[in-house]
Amino acid sequence: MDRLQKGRAQGPEDGLPVVPVQAEQRAVGPVRSGTLVRVVLGARERAERKPSRPDAVLGVDLGVKMLAVFSDGRAPAENPKHLASALRKLRRASRSVSRKVGPDRRTGQRPSNRWRRANAHRNQVHHQVVAPRLDAIHKLTASLTREYGTIVVEDLNVSGMVRHRKLARAVSDAGFGEIRRQLACKTAWNGGNLVVANRWFPSSKTCSGCGAVKAKLPLRVRTFTCESCGLTLDRDVNAAINLASLVKHVAGSGPETLTGRGADRRSPPGEAGGYEASTPHEANPPGSDGDLRPAMGEAPRIADAR
Repeated sequence: MDRLQKGRAQGPEDGLPVVPVQAEQRAVGPVRSGTLVRVVLGARERAERKPSRPDAVLGVDLGVKMLAVFSDGRAPAENPKHLASALRKLRRASRSVSRKVGPDRRTGQRPSNRWRRANAHRNQVHHQVVAPRLDAIHKLTASLTREYGTIVVEDLNVSGMVRHRKLARAVSDAGFGEIRRQLACKTAWNGGNLVVANRWFPSSKTCSGCGAVKAKLPLRVRTFTCESCGLTLDRDVNAAINLASLVKHVAGSGPETLTGRGADRRSPPGEAGGYEASTPHEANPPGSDGDLRPAMGEAPRIADAR
């Protein structure tokens, strides 16, 4: 087969004309009797994409009660909870399979036809859970990446969250990891930028108005109230606004920018290395205007951008 270079065929000098065609067209051989041509398949270049609002910044806070809450007042994305709605049907299908004669590798026993039918029905129930979930996530991530130039999310410890016996099923059903993966792929595809906040960034505990940080904020408290400035709003909306404000302090133009090293555990005071040195949370740290954000003209230091 002839070598291809810049969409042209490089072959022996036999004098045959070269006919470039588009990739979707098929080479059918000679165009008419007595005339031979060399057909070259040229790949069509993909047009450069860019979001409809390239300068817009969106903070996205993922959760179990509401799947995604946004920083710009956009209507939050509901969590459909596909597994929870189909759990009763899945349990009945699993019991039906367990009561049939199934395969056994130790004895070489082959499954019965009733087991095959019951197992096929259980697989169908699993598909009815997975397919709508993926469809909803695809629609959500596609709408965000096509509109916003910069999207900010948290580096959630999903593997640690699923170890919680009361939250494991809900976290797995939400698909946090799949949302993060699709946002990373689609922002790069659409010419946007995905910023991933440090895992230890207190987005929910920080006041989006004055920057004061609460010492504790239990999950049962759904409304954030600041004792310093009196701001009161939903804790998820407050977290999304804080995530969006990180873009002003993050340098990087790649498809995905990390604002921290993403460690699995917080380093004790005085033992962190590099730019991830622990910072004491004071009421009024030096160089700030009564909050924990850098003062005007002071650029924060980014630990790692990859």
